[in-house]
Amino acid sequence: QVQLVESGGGLVQTGGSLRLSCTSSGRTLSADAVGWFRQAPGKEREFVALITRSGLTTHYADSVRGRFTISRDNAENTVHLQMNSLKPEDTALYYCAVRYGLLLKYTPADYDYWGQGTQVTVSS
Repeated sequence: QVQLVESGGGLVQTGGSLRLSCTSSGRTLSADAVGWFRQAPGKEREFVALITRSGLTTHYADSVRGRFTISRDNAENTVHLQMNSLKPEDTALYYCAVRYGLLLKYTPADYDYWGQGTQVTVSS
């Protein structure tokens, strides 16, 4: 059974930092891409960042580029999302997901397995 688990969320002030982690019990994170998405109340789930299996390719949403960094530690079977200079508009439930497919995709429907999410709240 595929299982993804996110951690690292919390409450932080504007300008602060958090580091999210996504782990898997199996080889799920060896999928072609691992993505982070987020969903704020009343809004659709949106793409945040992705990293390929090799770790050589990363992509970011315009809203987070320059502030967030996605990375992976294959030895620890973990993908991280370092979030700096956080803003109130970053408040959301953050999910990691994996995609089996060589084409890079940025919509939730293109991802195959999901975690349960970790809440990030940025206070103003």
